[in-house]
Amino acid sequence: MKVIVTNDYHEMSKVAAEIVSHVVLDNPNAVLGLATGSSPIGLYNNLIEMYEAGLLSFANVSTVNLDEYVGLDRDHPQSYAYFMRNVLFDHIDIDLGNTHIPCGSADNLEQQCRQYNELLASLKQDIQVLGIGSNGHIGFNEPGTPFDSVTHIVQLADSTIKDNSRLFNSIDEVPTKAITMGISNIINARKIIVIANGTNKADAVYKMVQGEISENCPASVLQKHPDVVLVCDTLAAAKLKM
Repeated sequence: MKVIVTNDYHEMSKVAAEIVSHVVLDNPNAVLGLATGSSPIGLYNNLIEMYEAGLLSFANVSTVNLDEYVGLDRDHPQSYAYFMRNVLFDHIDIDLGNTHIPCGSADNLEQQCRQYNELLASLKQDIQVLGIGSNGHIGFNEPGTPFDSVTHIVQLADSTIKDNSRLFNSIDEVPTKAITMGISNIINARKIIVIANGTNKADAVYKMVQGEISENCPASVLQKHPDVVLVCDTLAAAKLKM
């Protein structure tokens, strides 16, 4: 795993955007695996700036997102479908028909999981963007998730609900379930970039990079992948033995 330590969130976001942009420049038909949450917002802002400057086009790019809350329709302000339109898709030249996010409000969630697995089989990610949870989760694959898992419904851990409650009016509004790519779907990507910042991610970053490969820390499976780049700030890297 390649580790790039940056001074702060701003520099982390810029470096991460440069890595993603090179994938698109090398392959204008690239499939981007995207993530939500606060960590990638700076990355997306940088990609928007590159597009506005005429340096990058997403006209032929396809995207697949990691996850979505169960019970929120795509127009709910806290849904990840809404998030992606608000922070990225509405500001670039991407065809929304080429953007794919699990449907957390589907009538048949198990069927939605099967359909998303079929989609991922046909749209292999050229690069997958990941954040990492404070408990080591990737996507919404909580500790204990089998490494061979595919898209599935997950009961969110209390720590994840607490982490995400900052985006809602109260913790009681945070959905308790989500639909997520499985770990095997994630590691099927040709290249993976993990972004992490802040002191609260330091333990998880250490376990991911230098800890035991264990389902107790889902992100540790990335040690087995041939092309992973971690871009993190000094706070998140604090426990790494460099």
